[in-house]
Amino acid sequence: MRPLVTLLTDFGTADGYVAEMKGVLLTAVPDATIVDVAHDVAPQDTEGARLAIARYWRRFPLGAVHLIVVDPGVGTDRAALAIESDGRFLVGPDTGVLSPALLIPGARAVQLSISAGAAVTFHGRDVFAPAAARLAAGTALDQLGRAFSDAIIRRTPEPHRTDHGAVLGQVIHIDRFGNAVTNLLAAHGGEVEIVGRVLPISRTYADAAHGAYVAVAGSSGLVEVARRDGSAAAGLSLTRGTPVLLRSGPR
Repeated sequence: MRPLVTLLTDFGTADGYVAEMKGVLLTAVPDATIVDVAHDVAPQDTEGARLAIARYWRRFPLGAVHLIVVDPGVGTDRAALAIESDGRFLVGPDTGVLSPALLIPGARAVQLSISAGAAVTFHGRDVFAPAAARLAAGTALDQLGRAFSDAIIRRTPEPHRTDHGAVLGQVIHIDRFGNAVTNLLAAHGGEVEIVGRVLPISRTYADAAHGAYVAVAGSSGLVEVARRDGSAAAGLSLTRGTPVLLRSGPR
């Protein structure tokens, strides 16, 4: 199989930053397949990037190299990491963004060295892309740096049960459709309450009338609050952290 490198950044595509990284990758590994996961992560949104990585990194074949550059601490003393986990590799800053791979038993991390010639404002091009290229070309993880055991690990907040038997969670992500993804598991059905609205968990978005709000079990198994043909986040002023209550059935 040809070497495979995926890219996730907050760079956008208008300024040439992504192209510079691709130039580094393809110069070092001309036969690499490069997959643009996304470049429109909100600027400096490491939490949004972490949640995106959790969705896709193990969907790719063994040996895939995931290059992630959402790096508000670029140029500071934050570590630059390469990780091997579950037969795949991740390269990026030690900001917690790489947590989904670090939480897997057996994951290993090394700290990348930063050369004097690396631009302090663009480690994506000068530190992370070269490391990703080396991994894609078959270089062993241990040859990229020294073992690193103090990586920042962030976890999605856990919901908790209330005194009345309901489960209190929160919105953890707003997707591009304006759907509010929560940290509540939808396996048992029931209803959710959010900003004073009570919504039964439906099978699909189309179960709601045009413009109405609906709760569904999303593809990740988590409860989502949506609006048929519209944005639930805009309509209900939902943001990351908005409380959501899950009950097992109607009150």
